Amino acid sequence: MKEGSDPDIVPECPNIPEGERVDCFPDGSASQQKCLERGCCWSPLSETNVPWCFFSKNHGYSVVSESKPDSTREFSLMDAPSLFGADIKELTFSAEMQTENRLRFKITDANQARFEVPHEHVQSLSDTPRGPLKYRLELIQKPFGLKVWRTTSPEKLLFDTTVGPLVFADQYLQLSAKLPSHNIYGLGEHVHQTFRHDTNWRTWPIFTRAAFPNGGTHNLYGHYPYFTCLEDASGQSFGVFLMNSNAMEVTVQPAPAVTFRTIGGVLDFYILVGETPETVVDEFTKLIGRPFIPPYWSLGFQLSRWDYGSLEEVKKVVERNRQAGLPYDVQYTDIDYMENKKIFTYDMEKFAELPQFADYMHDKGQKYIVILDPAVSTGQRINGPYEALERGHAAKAWVTEPDGVWPGETVFPDYTNQACIDWWVDEISRFHKEVKHDALWIDMNEVANFVKGGINGCTDNKLNYPPFTPSILDDLMYSKTLCMDAKHKWGNHYDVHMLVFPHFVSTFGTSRSMIFTRSSFPGVGKYSGHWLGDNGANWNDIKWAIPGMLEFNLFGIPYIGADICGFFDDSTEELCTRWMQVGAFYPFSRNHNAQGYADQDPAAYGFDSLVVNTSRHYLNIRYTLLPYLYTLFYKAHVNGETVVRPVMHEFYSDSETWAVHKQFMWGAHLLITPVLDPGVEFVNAYIPDAIWYNFETGVKITDRKATINMYLPEDKIGLHLRGGGILPVQRPDVTTTYSRRHPMGLIVALNDNKAASGELFWDDGDSRGISEGLAINSKLFFFYFAHSGYQDPNNLKFENITVLGVTAAPALVTVSDGNTVLNLKNLELELGKDYTVNWEAKISANIDCYPEGGENQAKCEARGCIWEVRERRYSTLVPRCYYAENHGYITSNKVETPSGITVDIDRNTEFPSQRSRSRDISKLRVDITYLSGRSLRWKIFDPENARYEVPVPLHLPATPETVEENRDYRVQINDKPFGIQLIRKGTEEVIWDSAVPGFTFSDQFLQISTRLPSEYVYGFGETEHPTYKHSLNFHKYGLFAKDQPPGYKLNSYGVHPFYMGLEKSKNAHGVLLLNSNAMDVTFQPTPALTYHTIGGILDFYMVLGPTPEEVVQQYTEMIGRPVLPAYWSLGFQLCRYGYSNDTEIADLYRDMKAAQIPYDVQYADIDYMERQMDFTLDQVNFKGLPALVDQMRAEGMRFIFILDPAIAGNETKGSYPAFDTGIEKNVFIKWPPELSNDIVWGKLFRAFAAFPDFFKTSTAEWWGEQIKDFYNNIMKFDGLWIDMNEPASFVHGTAGENCLGNKDLEDPPYMPRNLFINVLELALVALFLQRSIFVFLSLSMSLFHSHSPFSLVFQTGADICGFFNVAEYEMCLRWMQLGAFYPFSRNHNTINMPRQDPVAWGPEFAAASRDVLNIRYTLLPYLYTLMYEAHAHGNTVVRPMLHEFVTDEKTWGIDKQFLWGPALLITPALDPGVTVVKGYLPYGVWYDYHTGKAIRTAGEFVDMDAPLEKINLHVRAGHILPWQKPENSTHYSRQNTLGLIIALNDGGVAKGSLFWDDGEGIGEFLALKGSWSIAFDNKITPTLTPTLYLNDSINKIDKNTFFHYLN
Repeated sequence: MKEGSDPDIVPECPNIPEGERVDCFPDGSASQQKCLERGCCWSPLSETNVPWCFFSKNHGYSVVSESKPDSTREFSLMDAPSLFGADIKELTFSAEMQTENRLRFKITDANQARFEVPHEHVQSLSDTPRGPLKYRLELIQKPFGLKVWRTTSPEKLLFDTTVGPLVFADQYLQLSAKLPSHNIYGLGEHVHQTFRHDTNWRTWPIFTRAAFPNGGTHNLYGHYPYFTCLEDASGQSFGVFLMNSNAMEVTVQPAPAVTFRTIGGVLDFYILVGETPETVVDEFTKLIGRPFIPPYWSLGFQLSRWDYGSLEEVKKVVERNRQAGLPYDVQYTDIDYMENKKIFTYDMEKFAELPQFADYMHDKGQKYIVILDPAVSTGQRINGPYEALERGHAAKAWVTEPDGVWPGETVFPDYTNQACIDWWVDEISRFHKEVKHDALWIDMNEVANFVKGGINGCTDNKLNYPPFTPSILDDLMYSKTLCMDAKHKWGNHYDVHMLVFPHFVSTFGTSRSMIFTRSSFPGVGKYSGHWLGDNGANWNDIKWAIPGMLEFNLFGIPYIGADICGFFDDSTEELCTRWMQVGAFYPFSRNHNAQGYADQDPAAYGFDSLVVNTSRHYLNIRYTLLPYLYTLFYKAHVNGETVVRPVMHEFYSDSETWAVHKQFMWGAHLLITPVLDPGVEFVNAYIPDAIWYNFETGVKITDRKATINMYLPEDKIGLHLRGGGILPVQRPDVTTTYSRRHPMGLIVALNDNKAASGELFWDDGDSRGISEGLAINSKLFFFYFAHSGYQDPNNLKFENITVLGVTAAPALVTVSDGNTVLNLKNLELELGKDYTVNWEAKISANIDCYPEGGENQAKCEARGCIWEVRERRYSTLVPRCYYAENHGYITSNKVETPSGITVDIDRNTEFPSQRSRSRDISKLRVDITYLSGRSLRWKIFDPENARYEVPVPLHLPATPETVEENRDYRVQINDKPFGIQLIRKGTEEVIWDSAVPGFTFSDQFLQISTRLPSEYVYGFGETEHPTYKHSLNFHKYGLFAKDQPPGYKLNSYGVHPFYMGLEKSKNAHGVLLLNSNAMDVTFQPTPALTYHTIGGILDFYMVLGPTPEEVVQQYTEMIGRPVLPAYWSLGFQLCRYGYSNDTEIADLYRDMKAAQIPYDVQYADIDYMERQMDFTLDQVNFKGLPALVDQMRAEGMRFIFILDPAIAGNETKGSYPAFDTGIEKNVFIKWPPELSNDIVWGKLFRAFAAFPDFFKTSTAEWWGEQIKDFYNNIMKFDGLWIDMNEPASFVHGTAGENCLGNKDLEDPPYMPRNLFINVLELALVALFLQRSIFVFLSLSMSLFHSHSPFSLVFQTGADICGFFNVAEYEMCLRWMQLGAFYPFSRNHNTINMPRQDPVAWGPEFAAASRDVLNIRYTLLPYLYTLMYEAHAHGNTVVRPMLHEFVTDEKTWGIDKQFLWGPALLITPALDPGVTVVKGYLPYGVWYDYHTGKAIRTAGEFVDMDAPLEKINLHVRAGHILPWQKPENSTHYSRQNTLGLIIALNDGGVAKGSLFWDDGEGIGEFLALKGSWSIAFDNKITPTLTPTLYLNDSINKIDKNTFFHYLN
């Protein structure tokens, strides 16, 4: 095919978002005519940074042949105009699956060899991957494109080149790729003002250049076409590396996408897949070469400047900084030491004693470094020939043609020539013999040139003036460097400009070489470090150094730093103070400035200056931590880890860290927070989610996962140790030579689990090496030395161990060799030997010893507890009276079997009895049963005397899990005080720890406390919580069924002593206490939880998830799955207490039909009864109700009436059959026979009431007969509404408020707090039916069904618009919108209040209600499927966001949004007057339900428009939702054809399911169970793969089902 330039070609322009346009005119000056001449699309915008001219579909290549065994393809150029000419028509593509995590693909000319980088490390591999690939390569035929997928489930699209065409001309190569997120890091070398890239159309040139790092988009010293992309909060990341050394530019755009444009070579890409950002660095350094490990002394502080003037001045600087007592290891001389700036010479006048200067430094344990600029003057020396030049001439070591740097004419060594390398190494060796030095500093090696190209200019040809010039500084290829046609051994300077580096070899004998360079290319880190170039003494450059350091750690050069206090300009004392503080934590820590500016070495500011004092202080801390820093360099050298580490690398699941660039870490455990602005003492610092200790004070800070205002006065920088780390340290000195002789120590920072671990690498600091390891937890601390080959000449010992986070002083410390010490000082543990250090730590949880209140010191101490008087600044919630450390029980006998543990425990009689009215039970038994691999039970009971146990059968495994390897948990028993510790294997997190004081087991007071693994706790009920996640600030909640309207902390209708807890590892577990007595639970910030209950036993069950959704599934499997409700019960429902008569209900029904508001169920409250008596009908006001109900049911409606399970006893015998037959069958609760044979009378409304005893079989039979009689003889109905069944009574205890029998039952020794009662409501409490449990019946159903009192209720909802008080218009409308997405959706209010049904407010309200209920009815097939999944598998229906996105910690506290199942996100407006709501959209693609518009988010809060008539709904990509056209009731909607809403993900995939039956049947359902997996080929045609089980009596999915694609 011919190169395209056909003017008749009409661009085929794609309809794409602006952010996905790929620029067709990167050379600028686009116009409509020029754009169309290139066959591209012209669409001008108001935004000038968005391309107006962008590629059409006409461009690119098509695949013409393929060979799968070696993954090669041949391409042919499509017919389209050329951008810059010389398009290569035929290309070859090859792919190598080099490792499980590394993919290489290369595109090059099929017919002619092109320049390729001859990299030392980056080559093809002969081996094939040994394990499964973590990626999948997909090739697109025409136009050619490729997609790289991560092979997770579901797959994630990482790198998609179909966003733009492949362009491959002789001097213009382009490839674009769409990325999964905006979290892009890397590309260099530039000044990036932030670590995370701005994706708003930024173009970054890459071409090594001597330029000032002043904050523009200038190309600087290094060449790094490499970036890392963090995909999402899972931490999964990948790297992209283009192995190409030609000049190029990279555009980052909002899609998000990147476009590489290079002007030569080939497209040789490497995709590196990692599970975390840190593992991607590991993969990259495996590819290009691991970083070198620097000599230990090079980690010390260093001083330099350009133009000291003389060696005498250098010594003055050295001496004044020595005198200042400054830790200081290295002194430099810049080019002023040379004779007229000629390399390999020295000024024999001003620097006459330079050959002895190294000895002068060595005498004080210091080092000396010299600079070399790789350019050789052609002029002669003052007193004779320039021998280095002459030897270079003889070796033919130069790039051909002489050019100019300084002074005057120079020649440039050609390091691609082996003869040049030999000459260079020989010259360094010769000069080292003449002037001793310890390392080399290589500058000006970009190659820098002070003229453009050469002294005679450059020839006008395609190399010096290519058809496209990337957006480099000066827009001229040879500006400040050589002509592009200059000749090297490897080829033209055009191709090798980025590769011309001095050969990095050791010329220092057996010592470890030390070189650092200004210019660099991937792989240089194997030999060299780098500094960030010629910065300025200003506050911008101190900021921008941090992103630069972070990037070079990504690039594999961890030995990195910036010129402290700035190279150019005078540094103010404040700036230099702040810069010395942060510079003390640069890996390469050097103060350096330029010719002509004021001295800025610390001592120059005066010995008593703040600069000196703060420099000394923080350099001493640096030197203290050098063993840790050196170990980090060792781990970088061996494992490719970063040294200076982005906060994001450690806390990738926290999106707040993704853009942190003003803080950084040393490794995993030291957080550095500098001050980077003038006049500032408070810094906004982000504290990630971990325990942190102030390094200087050892104090644990209370904040975590929060931005705080950190106080950092002029002499302070923020240094914080992360819990969980052990840092090796050493007593500092003024040089590393001396500090290495001092004893070592350890700083142990305990984490949430009181554990820590760390490592130490130690050798002579110059050559040899060994590895040693350390690990710690709260009771065991051991040294393990992996090698013993190195013997330290200083006979080093570990002297001091500092442990941060110990809650109390150790009672005893022992060392395994038999020595006993009373502290952790002066240990003298020899380096190289193995030790174990044990300590017994006292536990201090401060569990409240007087939970009933009214405590004073005398009362407290009478219980044997500790009384602590606190200052006013302490919270009054903190217990003043708390248990002593050993209070509780003591283990006396323990028997372990494969299926569990049995433990006998005895009360610790050192402490007095707590309550005289409640007898202590001194001997208890503990049975721990390993129910399954992810569940267990522990039961604590009196083995001698049976106590009440809940008679609710649980569904437990038939046999325990006896194989230890199959269990996800481990159980430990603490002996004194007795406690159970449950540890999750894998993470080693302690998820239950009752080994705290205060465990009590008496007749009417049982107390047990546990530490919690995190502050994230959900559940316990039924009480009103203001937030879904519990606040642990000493909040207490009572649990006791009560007819109590919801109120803050008031116990209401149900009892659910179950909670779910999240762990730091993002795993979840659930805990049930099977106990039906009155109780309360108390949280405290430790975090900890305390249970108090007044009877029964302690019978705990734990399920271990590990996901939140699995916790619910496992819990409901244990207690019973939720009932599957009738389909019609998912429709909208209306009710009120206070209908005057049946006419009012008829009118309401008529008006709802007229307004066409979907509506399925009408209720009657107690108004329909005769004098509020069950099973009766008011024959005056509701005589016509049965006929009305029949009419409604005939029209597809359903009717439910209320029953209060309390039977009036005031009626004349024979006039009220329900009571009379109840007496005959003895169904009512009575007093115990030894007290009375009478009924326990309560009062309900105006009548004395008898309460059915539903524990009796005869009562259930009687109850069913009454219901059946009412249905057959009085009125038809479709469901029952059971109210007042706590049981509720309008009097306290009994009608006469005189309870018989044991008064301790009515007034127990401990009254659980926040129970809104005066005395216990009934003398005998029966928990039988839950309030607001709705049992829907069909004719074929049995007429009685009850729920376990502990079962989760999945069809739940609140009274829409409120039961009490007068509803307001706006509130009621917003509540109707929200209530439309309650599983149980009912509008209900009380007597004597205005109507609040939808037609009571006027036509606009009715219309808005109709619209939102139509959405509900449309989605009822999806909701019904969710209900089935809850019934069959225990899934949640209304789902917290954290259940789907548990790795995203932002979701852990969200309680103003919720999901229907996994796929529909509901964001209601919950405040008056709002028109915008802030909602969270987790990472991924979400589709606006109303518009279908896709929203791509990295996990962020967004503003959502919320006018009064709208509720925000979003469909999650990757899911299919079944739907059905709505009607006025489900009776009619179910007759319509079903459809699917298909929300495609980035891979064009979506999945979903459907459950469908007759909507009413029970037992084995005749049902359709459908699941779909939708995928699309390039023609966008659907492929449906159903698995359908049909019955002819059930509606089918029509073959013409309407599919709604959201893509």
